[in-house]
Amino acid sequence: MTAGKPLASISLDLDDLWTYLRTRGDPAWEDAPSYLSTFVPLALDLFDRLDLRITVFVVGADALRTANLPGLRSIAERGHEIGNHSFSHECWLRLHSDRQLEDEIVRAEEAITDATGQRPRGFRGPGFSWSPALLEILGRRGYLYDASTLPTFLGPAARWYFLARSGLGPEERSRRAALFGTFRDGLRPIRPYHWQLRNGSRLLEIPITTFPVAKLPFHMSYLLYLGGISHRLMFAYLRCAIGACRAMGVQPSFLLHPPDFLGAEQAPGLSFFPGMDMPGERKRELVVRTLQFLGESFRLVPMEHHAGAILAAGRLPERVPAFA
Repeated sequence: MTAGKPLASISLDLDDLWTYLRTRGDPAWEDAPSYLSTFVPLALDLFDRLDLRITVFVVGADALRTANLPGLRSIAERGHEIGNHSFSHECWLRLHSDRQLEDEIVRAEEAITDATGQRPRGFRGPGFSWSPALLEILGRRGYLYDASTLPTFLGPAARWYFLARSGLGPEERSRRAALFGTFRDGLRPIRPYHWQLRNGSRLLEIPITTFPVAKLPFHMSYLLYLGGISHRLMFAYLRCAIGACRAMGVQPSFLLHPPDFLGAEQAPGLSFFPGMDMPGERKRELVVRTLQFLGESFRLVPMEHHAGAILAAGRLPERVPAFA
């Protein structure tokens, strides 16, 4: 990973078991089942083996649980950036009032800072949920960047797949009507840009990178979905995505989730998640190979490092935050 390579940022949404169950409408989430005590040491050891430092977006409610504190503190102590992933991990932030949004951001920020010793400078909405009001709050609170957008046309298909296996009633389905984004999100840029805020300031947006032009995802969960069909297909697709990024001058922002590392025995109840029929050890091998493959073409860094380099380069396009 030489300094002459273009950058690519790596991030992990530290979604605990209860967050997936809550999004799916499974009442078992209220007992707050967790795999963090297993997952965090496993993931940190894997990143150490790769000599890799990443950004970890933490849910505020998890930062208040005493059992999670050693693991969360170790993430920061081992050199990883800590980001804000909201307090309650509600994938319908767009429905919240300004006051509710501020509460989500501030409560999470305070809990995460107390737990890790690191104040978040980046934010990612759960389920890629965001709103113009949310961006204004991030700007007022001095955040360096937002990373909540996923510019793909496949959001509605992913939502249909998720909801079709959930058993949710009409009211709960309506709250999740924008889960994973809309078709028009595929029209959003895959390169970073500035949100122009009402007070005249700007907020950097670093989208989760999708396949240039085609706007198909290639985050790790999608790759594992393809890997369930064929490992050869998975890596051929990844090679094409990397080649397209290099050809078009796109510096990727690559996304990981805990189920990308865990087998069904370590994450019970997540059979609906891509790749959960694959043993955890095999999945971790694929994660390592994927990150090594990315590292052949890019210098892999945390998102704050990537954001600093983007801002230093200057001349970013600006967009007015508004829903499609």
